[in-house]
Amino acid sequence: MTSALLTDRYELTMIDAAMRSGHHDRACVFEVFARRLPEGRRYGVVAGTGRFLDLVRDFRFDDAELGWLRDHGVVTQPTLDWLADYRFRGSISGYQEGELYFPNSPILVVEGGFAEAVILETLALSVFNYDSAIASAAARMVSAADGRPIAEMGSRRTGERSAVAAARAAFVAGFGATSNLEAGREWGVPTMGTAAHAFTLLHDSEEEAFRAQVAALGSGTTLLVDTYDVAAAVELAIEVAGTGLGAVRIDSGDLPAQVAAVRAQLDALGAVNTKITVTNDLDEYTIAALRAAPVDSYGVGTSVVTGSGHPASSMVYKLVARKDAAGTWVSVAKRSAAKATVGGKKHPVRSIENGVAVAETIYVGSEPAPSDTERPLLVPLMVDGKPVIEYLGAHGTGVARAHRAAAMAEMPAQAFRLGRGEPAIPTVYA
Repeated sequence: MTSALLTDRYELTMIDAAMRSGHHDRACVFEVFARRLPEGRRYGVVAGTGRFLDLVRDFRFDDAELGWLRDHGVVTQPTLDWLADYRFRGSISGYQEGELYFPNSPILVVEGGFAEAVILETLALSVFNYDSAIASAAARMVSAADGRPIAEMGSRRTGERSAVAAARAAFVAGFGATSNLEAGREWGVPTMGTAAHAFTLLHDSEEEAFRAQVAALGSGTTLLVDTYDVAAAVELAIEVAGTGLGAVRIDSGDLPAQVAAVRAQLDALGAVNTKITVTNDLDEYTIAALRAAPVDSYGVGTSVVTGSGHPASSMVYKLVARKDAAGTWVSVAKRSAAKATVGGKKHPVRSIENGVAVAETIYVGSEPAPSDTERPLLVPLMVDGKPVIEYLGAHGTGVARAHRAAAMAEMPAQAFRLGRGEPAIPTVYA
């Protein structure tokens, strides 16, 4: 299915006007960056790269799309003819998916003719603004969980396609699994899930429901114990499944007190290896507050798929350089006081001292010489219109997840504080 109309009308009307002026093929460089991090956040996580490359590969104007544009008078016939042959044939580089970013980090660099590159603006921002917001929030939750498994289960709290993107982004950020099956099929994210309260309510008794679930899924399953009375349900769960019951799930109540009571009850019943998972409107702050409680794993829904209060990353797509009539590269930038940009192609590096990141250093114009203390951040993502296979599909999702862990390991300790603060490292222009 084509992704060509997942865009804004003005992308096409700009192309239409540029074709009239004869500048539509002028070589250009566009960059995606965020002017700032969400208030109080100390870093962001790049996510969505694999999805974006897939969408660019499928960005085609077929007869149906061209007919709709013609019927609605969006562009003129010469532009329709140009769109009919559209394939992105330029180059894209960017931060590797899973990389951390900071204010003004050029996380994506798109190079090509004006028309072929500008048309990708809305698509790029739709993907990176959402996916990076989810990954950034999810990474904070992973840090708060302090090594305990955490699963994404927010499909019912967002749009059906956003749910898939969110599950993937959360996995890149360190979540261990998702409830969303399409994310498992499409992106290789491990899936999990057992039963909701409706399953218990379906049966004539809680015991009947527990026995049915254990018969279907085995004693290693997770039984939901807060439909009626938690203490009674825990006792019943062990009676039905035995002391080898995999886990119990708690989805309501005063969690610190509830978890402590359930752990004591399980131990008294001999179910010392039965784990406790909690899933009650969690975010990074409630997860952190449960560090001292005997929780074994977490499930997060609404907070993760909404970016924990910041559902977009405030990223923009800006033209920073173009060739003039003589074929010479010219830096271009907005000059408005509130939204001024820095012109020129950028070459960002992560400055490292003793294995710890100390700055996001951005070289403008000339690429810096290799250095043992500077890690280059841009990697090729698409060359001559062909995506780099390493970053596609389920394999690419795994690559991004591993890179996120490595990038986090470079961060100074203050990066992981949940309290409000400045970016963990400064952005410096060189």
